[in-house]
Amino acid sequence: QAEDGIRDLVRSRGLGDVYKRQVVVALSVLAGLGTGGHLGLPITAPSSQAPTVILTVAMANCVHILSVFRDQMRAGLDRLDAVRESLRVNLQPVMLASITTAIGFMTLNFSDVPPFRHLGIFVAVGILVSGWLSLTVLPSLLSWLPIKFKAATSTSLHDRAMIKLADFVIARRRPLLLSMLAIVVLLTAAIPRNELNDVFVNYFDDSIAFRADTDFATENLTGVYNLHFDLQASESGGISEPEFLQEVENFAIWMREQPAVMNVTSITDIFKRLNKNMHDDDESYYRLPDERNLAAQYLLLFEMSLPYGLDLNNQINIDKSAVNFSATLETISTKEFLALTGAAENWLDTNAPNIEHDGGTSTGVMFALRSVKIGLISLVPNLVPAAMGFGLWALWIGEVGLSLSIVTSMTLGIVVDDTVHYLSKYLRARREHGLNAEEAVRYAFKTVGMSSDHIHYLSGRLLNPINLGL
Repeated sequence: QAEDGIRDLVRSRGLGDVYKRQVVVALSVLAGLGTGGHLGLPITAPSSQAPTVILTVAMANCVHILSVFRDQMRAGLDRLDAVRESLRVNLQPVMLASITTAIGFMTLNFSDVPPFRHLGIFVAVGILVSGWLSLTVLPSLLSWLPIKFKAATSTSLHDRAMIKLADFVIARRRPLLLSMLAIVVLLTAAIPRNELNDVFVNYFDDSIAFRADTDFATENLTGVYNLHFDLQASESGGISEPEFLQEVENFAIWMREQPAVMNVTSITDIFKRLNKNMHDDDESYYRLPDERNLAAQYLLLFEMSLPYGLDLNNQINIDKSAVNFSATLETISTKEFLALTGAAENWLDTNAPNIEHDGGTSTGVMFALRSVKIGLISLVPNLVPAAMGFGLWALWIGEVGLSLSIVTSMTLGIVVDDTVHYLSKYLRARREHGLNAEEAVRYAFKTVGMSSDHIHYLSGRLLNPINLGL
């Protein structure tokens, strides 16, 4: 009775092959997301695109099978023979497409960004399941649920249009090849005109709670972007020098004048307020102290007056030789973010001789800095160590088992860390300190070399084949 009811429902509402496709698509999406749920993977902005990707591939698999099935039915074959023929024609391409696409998305696990790894797992599982369902469940539904196609008495409009298009391409293949080649060259030549620019908040639609809350906070409270500077004095306790404080104050004044800046947090505000408080709240004393000893006493007094458990370590380092300068920004693009950061660094280099700094930093700066040239160069040191390791293994042992095949992944994870740190320091030396290539290399070795040695030592101990049971 249930089967008869489903048949009547499908027949009465004309669901046909649409119903069958949706079953495969829905099960594929549920399989991908369900697997991620069992693995404890969260749904994030990148991984939330998995259903769309799975749906696209699953629909493609179904359409290929259904199209051949339809053509065979219209050619006069019965239902089961049409299903068999469709499977015979589509078995290999559907399997290959599903497997290779899944492998492609699984390579996202090489990404350093967890949400992209999650996306790769969601989609890979969903695509593999969609391929399997397209070759099992869909043919079963085609064999069971009612579906009818009229016999093909003449060539359809669609088929005639395709035949005419094929004839046109064949007859004019040379002009089409040359013209398309010219179009390809013309369009690809415009690629450098693209600008690497981004606004993270705009990833989300206005209807999303995160976007609405962020916009409200930006308009009424504070921004979500920050820019930090580590402003260093020349000696321990040097932040109390009047010259140093004045240059920090001038930098704060300049920063507050920038259009995208909403708020500036500077230690000089504390010094000015304390100076005013210690002079009976006289507004004329809302200025920086003129002597180093007086500034140091103000700072000591302020630290001693803080409630138990609080300190100024978020703004001043332990030996009072550097201060943290922070600016809160409006929602701006990465291009504007980099422009503001560069302008601030140039201002410090030009107008603050008593201040040393390593440039602006924040998560926004980290995601905005990028270099295609350096990215391509980084592929060499990332991939070569694994190749060298396998070559050495070939000379020594000559056999690679399943357990050893994971060496590339482990090596890549460690080497990428070294490469990123080394190249980031190299770029910082070139861009921010104005060093030449040789000096930048020295700077990178100086700042990264020791920590990399420690990482290699610990990694070698932890990943030793004996310790791993290999």
